[in-house]
Formats: sequence, C-alpha cells, structure tokens
Amino acid sequence: MKTTVNTLTGMALATALFLPACTSDPTSDSTQEGTAVADNADDDARMDWWRDARFGLFIHWGLYAIPAGEWGNDTHHGEWIMNTAHIPVEQYEQFVPQFNPVNFDADEWVRMAKDAGMKYIVITSKHHDGFALFDSAVSDYDVMATPFQRDILKELAEACERQGMTFCFYHSIMDWHHPDYIPRRGWEDRSADGADFNRYVTYLRSQVSELLTNYGPIGVMWFDGEWENTWTHEYGQPLYDLCLQLQPDVIVNDRVDKGRQGHSGIVADEAAGDFGTPEQHIPPTGLPGVDWETCMTMNGNWGYNKNDNNWKSTKDLVRKLVDIASKNGNFLLNVGPKADGTFPQPSIDRLREVGQWMHVYGDAIYGTAASPFETLPFNGRCTAKYNEKTGDTTLYLHVFSWPINGIVKLEGLGSRVKSARLMNDPDTDLPVTKTDGTLEIHGPNVTPNQLCSVVALEIDGQPIIYQAPKIVAGSDFLVDTLTVSIDAGSDSLQVRYTLDDSEPTRKSPVYNGPFTIDQSMMVRARTFHKGKPVTGVTRRQFTQVQALQAALVDAQQLTPGLLCSVYKGDWNSLPNFESLEPVEQATTPIITLPPGPAIEYEARRFEGFIHVEADDVYQFALNSDDGSRLIIDGRIVVNNDGLHGPAVKYDVIGLAAGWHEVAVEFFNKGGGAVLSLHMGRVGESDPKPVTEKQLAMLKSH
Repeated sequence: MKTTVNTLTGMALATALFLPACTSDPTSDSTQEGTAVADNADDDARMDWWRDARFGLFIHWGLYAIPAGEWGNDTHHGEWIMNTAHIPVEQYEQFVPQFNPVNFDADEWVRMAKDAGMKYIVITSKHHDGFALFDSAVSDYDVMATPFQRDILKELAEACERQGMTFCFYHSIMDWHHPDYIPRRGWEDRSADGADFNRYVTYLRSQVSELLTNYGPIGVMWFDGEWENTWTHEYGQPLYDLCLQLQPDVIVNDRVDKGRQGHSGIVADEAAGDFGTPEQHIPPTGLPGVDWETCMTMNGNWGYNKNDNNWKSTKDLVRKLVDIASKNGNFLLNVGPKADGTFPQPSIDRLREVGQWMHVYGDAIYGTAASPFETLPFNGRCTAKYNEKTGDTTLYLHVFSWPINGIVKLEGLGSRVKSARLMNDPDTDLPVTKTDGTLEIHGPNVTPNQLCSVVALEIDGQPIIYQAPKIVAGSDFLVDTLTVSIDAGSDSLQVRYTLDDSEPTRKSPVYNGPFTIDQSMMVRARTFHKGKPVTGVTRRQFTQVQALQAALVDAQQLTPGLLCSVYKGDWNSLPNFESLEPVEQATTPIITLPPGPAIEYEARRFEGFIHVEADDVYQFALNSDDGSRLIIDGRIVVNNDGLHGPAVKYDVIGLAAGWHEVAVEFFNKGGGAVLSLHMGRVGESDPKPVTEKQLAMLKSH
C-alpha cells in the first residue's frame, strides 16, 4: 500500500474537517485516526475522482451464469462452481458453446448503474475459471469462442464513454483453466507435470496489457486471486508497475500484491496497491491511514444463482452506503447477470430504488469526508463537505430512526450554526437551539424518508468538535479488580464522572487519574469547558464475573500436545463431530494446520487442556478459513463458523488459574485454509499465539 500520512492532531479543541468516522455502534468507545493523504501530489490527483465517486457497480459475469448455481442436487454454487462442484476442465469447457447472451445491452447496463447514482463500473474481464469476456489475442478461451462472438468489454467501454461512466476491470490472478497455473485444485486429476508458472505470468501480463491498451482510459484495475503461495511480491510489484506504465492514471487495488490480510482489507505498507478491499463487511472504524472500498453482494453470491433469494433490502443497502461514506470509504455493490445478458429483477429493483434516494440525497455522499464526530446521539451517521468558495462546512446528518418528537440532537459541536434544512425540503429552515453543549434541530414529527432522512447543517468554517470523553479499560469484565481511566482528548478540557448511577454535573468529582473498581458498576463521564458541559455523557458498563474453576488435574495426568481428529466431508458449516468417525487421529503440539497445499473438504477437532496463570479475564482470538469454534469447559467462547475467507473473531472469558478443558473445531470446504489461536490476559497486551507449554492432553489418550 502506498505510504500514507496522518495530517491531524487529535488533541486539538478545534478539530479539522477530515476526522474519524462514526463507528458502527454510535455508543462505542472505539476510536479512529485521521484520514489518509497520499504521499505525493500525483497520487492525490490520480485518486481524486475515485474518492469523490463513493459508489460503484461490481459485475460478476461469465460461464458460471449458465448453471446458475446448480450442480447435481446442490443449489448453493456461485462463480466458484468449477471448484466447489469439482468440475474438470474438459467438462467445464462445455459451457463455452452454451454462452450466448442475446439480450445483453451495454447501454442498458450502464444506464441502470448511472440511474442508481453509481459513478464507475468494475466488470470481470476474467474470473478464476480463466474464461475471458473480451477478445484476447493470447487465448482462445474467450467470448469470441462462443456463439455470441461479440467483445462484451468493448461494447461496455463504448457505452461508458457515451454516458460519462468510468470503466474498470476485475481480472483474476488465479486461473483454474490455464495449464501453467499452479497449484492445482486438491480434487483435480490433472497433472501439474510440465507446468511453468513463469510462463503463466507472461500470459497474465499479456492479457492485462490488452485490457489497458485496447479499451480506452480505464479507471481501476481490480485484481483478485492472489492468495495462493505461487503468487509473490516479486510478481505483484511488477504487475502494479506495468499497469501504471500503460495507463499512468489507472488505480490498482491491493490484491495485485501480497499485502492483504484476509477479507479484512487491512494491508501491509510495503506491498503495492492504491486501496484496501474489505469484502462483504464494513470495518467498524473504516481503515485508518488508507483509501478503501467495501465490495458486497446484493444477496449471497457474486455470480448468478437462480435459487438465491436472500436479498438485502433497499433500506439496508442505502444505510450501508451511508455507513461506508461516513468512514471515508467507497461502496462497490455487485450484480450477477443471468446467462441471457439481463440483470436479475431483484437487482434491477434495488438499483432503481437506491437511485431514487440518491437523486435527492446524493450530495450527502459524493465528495464527502468522514464524520468529524466519534459518536452520535442519534441512530445514524454523518458525512461532511467543505466549501472552498465560502469557507464553510456542511455536516450531513443521516438519521436512520427519525425521533418521534422530530428533534435531532447533536453533541459536542462548538461551531456557529448558519442553517439547518432537510435535504428533501431545502427551502425550509429548521429551528435550532443549544443547551448545555447539546444542539437540537427541530424537524417534523413525520419521518422525512423511510430509508434514511438527511439534515444538511451548515456551519461557519471547519467544524470545532468537543470530543466526548473516552472511558478506557482493558475489558468490560473483571474478576477481582480493574483499572479504569478517562481520556478528555485535550488538556484544556475537564472531565467529571460518577460511579453511583447519577449523571455527571458541575458538582460531580473531577477526574484526576486512573482509579480501580472491584464490583459491577456503570461509569459515566462528561466533558466540561470553562465550567460548562460541552458534550453528552459517555457511559460504560463493567460487570464482575465469576472465573470458571480449573479442572481437577495435575501435571502427572497430562502429556504435551492435543489430540487432533481428522474428518472428511463436504460442509457449509461446522459438522456435528459426535456423529462422525475420524479418518485419522494424532497428537499435535499446537493448534495449527499441516504445511503444504491447503486442505480441502476436511474438518478437524483439537481436544485437551489449556493453562492459565492466574484468576483473570482472558481474551481469545480465533483466526480461520473456513469456520471454527473455541470451546472452554464446555462453553462456546468464540464462534467463527461458516464459509468465509481468513477472519478473526474475539471474545473474553473469566478463568481461574490452572488447567481448563479446551476444544477447537475447524472445517474447510475449498480454497485457502487457515487456523490459529491467540490468547492473553485482558488489559495487559494483545493476544499472543498459544504455545506448546500452554497445551496438554490426558495421558489416557
């Protein structure tokens, strides 16, 4: 990822415009750093249009649209059907003469995206199955080998140019069809003898060169499939460089290289790429320090699945767009077209309905910056836009749940308010009052918009924000005692707090340093400036828990390692292990997977004991691809189940000193496989990998 710098100082009373986004939970105490700024003017100019656009259309289309998610009795496949249904290359190639999307209309596709308020389109030039939607001079496995025999990408590029839409490509690094791509799938009979990965890379670079030479200006090269061990930084950086050599203004995502950490979108600084790509989720506080874009499906699949009716509502999609914009991100929303070249009707309906909202409220999304507020007193989000001509700022308050009395409250704003208006009624000023640091905007009692109502609040200059105090502790739980501190955000501010269920006032105790609690209680804190309250009240509940008692075992009963049972099968979630017979059992020193090719269609259960040093609250972090679960003393502590890429789940539990029964359950369907467990005492440090010394099993095993 390009080196970025934080241009903000978070301790200042007068907070600059580009400040932290609101968290997913408006009552959360989590924080976020300032917005990233690219390391040079050229990068800034190259990224400007993309940062302003905020909203784009993702299109996954290819041969996989023909089976439409079905293979045999299984109806849960998508664009990965070649892999998930174990279809040999020769059999999958039989879809080529069936691909004839006679109803494809490039102008209609672009018009639907444009009417939805989208500013760019990213389409699969080639997905993992290796089939290209364009006329490639280096391959016969492309659209020109089908009955359709029209260059789909050429027609879309021309339609985008006519309608003022930025055209972009998704191109897969992984290729299950090409004879030189390795590794092979674990289920394939096709030999890898004679395969030359460097020869494949030459082919890949040739197709990328075609895409960046024959289709006019391209906004984004969106790579994917880089996670297998054959692709390295030594391939990724030159591919990134090739893209900019061919089109100096093109933007390239992080998946061109090896800097991505699973689907989280977090990227390594030394890796190539211009923006992070969290997949199917919105980071709670955005991705501080980098540009980022969440890509997401409308239902459960990227490619067309005729049986997938799990559609997100229009309200959900609009609010996801708002949430992402409030955190300085972009939203790339996917459509999987049908084999005949048309969009599924539910996708068409949602694009139209999102577009109706964007027609009225688009100014609250395009070209906006992240919220300057860390928390909001209403259910919603905030975006901000600075007017260079007037020197003023408009704060767009996106209200998800309109208050019954019509009063929208805002806390911590120190700037002078010039006006407040509903975006759907811009000619009517709303009355504004301010009491004890709380701004009240008096709107109608009737909800202005059922999807998301927006108040445009114009203020003098850049916003002055009095940040609410942060109540800081290692956990929300304690066994014996817990140290609590409160951060005012500035030495010029004073914090008063209470521990007796009352609200902080001028007469409440002044916070002068960390204190210790030894029982369940609610801590409340409020910021004061020159004796007056300038923020709302921050609250944090602490709960005393009983530590689970250690097992009645001693060192003489235990031997190092865990019992690992291996099972074979095809699952979409963790199986019922009690009903299965293992195909293999062995002792393993730690919780991990064997080296070598990724295991597929396999489940594992690790059983034994884990040791903790003292009575305390412990945090566990379970990372897996696909699903996993951590069980301690018969209780599910971390549930990371389901089909997904590498993902980490955290949770805490109170444990007494000694040995505790532990089980880690894991399964992987296909693709990459990851499993690791970290732990640590809450409040001391980040969880660290569980070591051999912390694990043991009964000698009887």
